[in-house]
Amino acid sequence: MKVLHRDDLFCWSEFDEQRNLDFNSLLWVREAGNVLIDPLPLSAHDAQHLQQLGGAKTIIITNSDHTRAAEEIALTTGATIYGPRQEQGNFPIACEHWLQQGDEPVPGLVIYEVNGSKTVGELCLLLEGETLITGDLIRCHKGGQLCLLPDAKLGDKGAAIQSLTELAALNGIKTVIVGDGWPVFKDGHEALQDLLTSLT
Repeated sequence: MKVLHRDDLFCWSEFDEQRNLDFNSLLWVREAGNVLIDPLPLSAHDAQHLQQLGGAKTIIITNSDHTRAAEEIALTTGATIYGPRQEQGNFPIACEHWLQQGDEPVPGLVIYEVNGSKTVGELCLLLEGETLITGDLIRCHKGGQLCLLPDAKLGDKGAAIQSLTELAALNGIKTVIVGDGWPVFKDGHEALQDLLTSLT
């Protein structure tokens, strides 16, 4: 796994040839138990690295298209799986807990629900007020420039823009770690505002 802008954040990725971008998974290493977000299958190297870093206590899935290897990793680590509350009725895997706007599944990690994506109630996560972690709706196909999920896959573009408006109004965001594409490590708040400006 690759260390990111903080010594306690790691990422591993899988390149998608059809879209020419990386799918990303995130590990937050913390004394009270590590958190995985949208975990992809682990290579032998990454599985060993995860074990060295303390395994996993919590797995958070941002939307039903990002279940990926969550069940398998939960079986091997004993981690508890959390999913988006608005998909509770038809989520493809079992979750012990369901998350909604304002929840804080572990201290320092706040949940935001976004609307208008390809699934309802997709989750974004704000880590200690400075790092925004996204699922599918907000992405980055070109280094340094955020974008939205393509129009053809949006459930409701107006609702998506409204959700983006709310996130772009949050002060203090320095970094945006996207589920699909390149991370934006600096000036995350400005990158969100630039995306909003381009759509309105």
